[in-house]
Amino acid sequence: MITHLSHATLFVVDYDQALDFYTNKLGFEVRADFPMEGGFRWLTVGPKSQPDLELVLYKVMVFGKFDEEAVGHLRALLEKGVMGGGVFDTDDCRATYEELKARGVEFTSPPTENPYGIEAIFKDGVGNWFSLTQHTQPQE
Repeated sequence: MITHLSHATLFVVDYDQALDFYTNKLGFEVRADFPMEGGFRWLTVGPKSQPDLELVLYKVMVFGKFDEEAVGHLRALLEKGVMGGGVFDTDDCRATYEELKARGVEFTSPPTENPYGIEAIFKDGVGNWFSLTQHTQPQE
């Protein structure tokens, strides 16, 4: 039986740029950071309030199952900024929006009222976008 999700992968174009964004702008903590064979780096981060989740920052490069063609496709999507990374929950979307904006986070839409809550959309600077959401309905 599956009990929970422990790791999720975010594709990035640059390790150090991604690390800077997730730690210095979002305030996440580094969970693991060590070199592997072939230039791969096992780099994971996560929100301090959620210690059981690690986001793997996976640099798009020829490695493992990724050949040149796959890398080219992924890199093109990241460079276009169209990779949706997920939803980050917040208790106060407007306040978190202002805090993150002051830290240099680029938003593509400000907090907006939606049927499910208040949502703002931001980019991580390495190809992904995220929803920052304050839910108005209880999440189960």
